[in-house]
Amino acid sequence: MNTLTSYDLRKLLIVLCIYLTSLFAANTLGLKIMPFLFGTHISVGIIAFPLVFITTDIIGEVYGKKIAKMFVLAGIISTALFILYSLISLALPWAKAGLWAKDGYNLMFGISARISIASLVAFTIGEYQDVFSFFFFKRKIGEKMFWLRSNLSNLWSQFLDTVIFMLIAFLGVYDTHTLIIIILTWWLYKVAMGFLYTPLAYLGIKLLKGKGSAQTTNESNTNQNQNI
Repeated sequence: MNTLTSYDLRKLLIVLCIYLTSLFAANTLGLKIMPFLFGTHISVGIIAFPLVFITTDIIGEVYGKKIAKMFVLAGIISTALFILYSLISLALPWAKAGLWAKDGYNLMFGISARISIASLVAFTIGEYQDVFSFFFFKRKIGEKMFWLRSNLSNLWSQFLDTVIFMLIAFLGVYDTHTLIIIILTWWLYKVAMGFLYTPLAYLGIKLLKGKGSAQTTNESNTNQNQNI
């Protein structure tokens, strides 16, 4: 990996903010479900969650696997801390003046230990698999066709994420047939949103490769050496 410039670091900080915000939005706002096609339901978290997987693909494409894995680690640590803070907050006593919000607060943040563990385990495995599979396809396909490499890795990693989360969180809660339908439906929704967000990924790559980045400087030096 090339030495990062101060311009690169500023851009990476902005992308990391987008990444973590999308992750938290998906995990918290995702409690709300809305009606969708053919009488099915979908979580509003579907708006934010595909950005999480696409972001690591963008970062991996521009800055390499090491930085992409650091983003995943940041997401894991942040999620674990958020769960810990939530559990501590729920355990602390309420003042009388705040009791009006108690039921709603406990409902929103009172996620069971099982679902919390499901979310963290699924995210960890799914995101690392996304990074590994993205670079696997990059070795097989080459530098071109980012859209294909990104969506192929997204197809696999989103499947793992969905299956692991649903099995840990809801195995025994729903019957097997219902659970399979939920898994397939949510997986297809997330994959479809990933395809829809592909143009944003190309925009992100273009912005990150802008003037002043380490990769642009390296490419410029390479072109100059080739011309000599």
